[in-house]
Parts: sequence; C-alpha cells; structure tokens
Amino acid sequence: MGFLHPTDRLLFLVYADRTAAVAAVETGRDVRHEYGLRGALLLPQHIHSTIWHVHDGFSPPPDDLIAALAACANRVSMPAFRVSFDRIESFIGGPLVLRGEDGVVGLELLHERLKAVLGINGRSRFVPHVTLLRDKRRLLPPIPIEPIEWTVSEFVLVHSLLGKTTHHVLARFPLVSPPPSDRGR
Repeated sequence: MGFLHPTDRLLFLVYADRTAAVAAVETGRDVRHEYGLRGALLLPQHIHSTIWHVHDGFSPPPDDLIAALAACANRVSMPAFRVSFDRIESFIGGPLVLRGEDGVVGLELLHERLKAVLGINGRSRFVPHVTLLRDKRRLLPPIPIEPIEWTVSEFVLVHSLLGKTTHHVLARFPLVSPPPSDRGR
C-alpha cells in the first residue's frame, strides 16, 4: 500500500498584483535559465505569499470549517500595506523563492493578527516568501534583485487542489485603506 498524499489544501494568502506577478515570473525565468534549473515556473495568477497554511485533506474542505475560518478572518483589522521582495534564494527541499527584509514586515504583522483571531497560541515559524518554482537539483544562495513590490489591500481564503495548480478563492478579506492625508491643505 502506497503513501497517500493530501489532495486539498486550505490557506490564507495574499496574491501579487498583475504587474508584480509578471515581474516575479520573469525574474524566476531569468534565474532558472542562468543557473540551469528545471522546475516549472508558477503561473502569474498563482504568484502569492502564504500567510497561514490552515488544513490539508483528502476531499474538499467542509462548509462549516470554511465558515468558521471566514468568521475569524473577518475580525482582522489592519491597514493596507506595501510589500517588497529584494532577493531570490532557495529553500531546502527545492523551492526557489522571493525574499525580503524590511519590505515584508506587513506580511509578518498580518500573520500575527490572523494567528490571534484563529486562537492559535505559542510560537509559529513564519518566513514571508513567494515561491517561483521547485527544483531539488540545486540550492542557490541569496541573489539580490530589483525589488518586486505591490500594495496588499486584501487577503483571501483559498482552496488549493494540490498538484493541479488550481486555486478556488472562497472568501476575500479587505484591509482598511488609510484615510487621505489632510496635510498640504
């Protein structure tokens, strides 16, 4: 009897806007070519940063779980923020990813706020990143790149069909935009 792999995943994530997604894929393509990597690049519409991996299973997630997660996520309150990734590197296991330093603080804060409303206690290891491809043949050191940036104005709850590059957005959670400045009047 073989080992069964989950087929369905629930996760909270932020998608890159179209401009940033295309830039990420192009950057990944350049690095893939330069370093002889073979992994398939993610499609621009799948370029995202996972905020919280919630659930893996062997069937679509139950409606009551989705409703409970959405009710929690609706309690997250924070302003929209700018995210910036300024390097590419490999993680152990094969992912080639975008990473950042100060430019990912908003993602870290969103992760902590989501953790709080989900009622998760204790420490969690969260490394903000955007996966571009997977290639187990080669581990690359950090490579500086022209920053890839976008404004995060919402996060989403997604049902991912594992291995099929299919995402179903189940719910969207807008972040509050800061009010216009009264300065300069």
